[in-house]
Amino acid sequence: MSQDFLPLCEDLIKFLPKTAQKMLFSATFPNTVAQFMRKHMNDPYTINLMEELTLKGITQFYAFVEERAKVHCLNTLFSKLQINQSIIFCNSFNRVELLAKKITEIGYSCFYIHSKMQQAHRNRVFHDFRNGACRNLVSSDLITRGIDIQSVNVVINFDFPKNSETYLHRVGRSGRFGHLGLAINLITYDDRFNLYKIEQELGTEIKPIPPTIDKSLYCM
Repeated sequence: MSQDFLPLCEDLIKFLPKTAQKMLFSATFPNTVAQFMRKHMNDPYTINLMEELTLKGITQFYAFVEERAKVHCLNTLFSKLQINQSIIFCNSFNRVELLAKKITEIGYSCFYIHSKMQQAHRNRVFHDFRNGACRNLVSSDLITRGIDIQSVNVVINFDFPKNSETYLHRVGRSGRFGHLGLAINLITYDDRFNLYKIEQELGTEIKPIPPTIDKSLYCM
């Protein structure tokens, strides 16, 4: 559930009778959804249809970088990695559009998608990307919600996520369908604690990025 929809949902619930039956459906279950559920539902039944996400088969690295050097670092990654398709994640829709423009300016094909776009436009972008019309997609966390693209073998967190659930859903993009995947995280000074926290919560290790990355780690 996008934060943008919470006030609207709260207003709608005010018009419902207290005895109304409520059902909540969500592709993911972040804290915002859990809080909403606890506030408006009494001892609800939970049905989980999602397979457990895993980091198996995904090689994870981080690169410490200053904010102003992120685009340069991304350019270097594009030139060195063997990318089938990649998804680059940002933490806001404004940064999604700005980064997509920068990527185009440095000479790489790029689509972008975020929650502020019209649904028909989002569907068209996703359909074209999935069919291989473009190699790189810049996205907000919108695309982490139950969407699978088989040919994606590289995920880059241009902005590091704030929690482990978001990280797991983002990075899971690159290693599904039994394929190998690569996750690169661009880490600023302010991201250090989140990096450690996510490693601890997920029981995983995110290693410093080496000078060269063995293609056998993420290419079949």
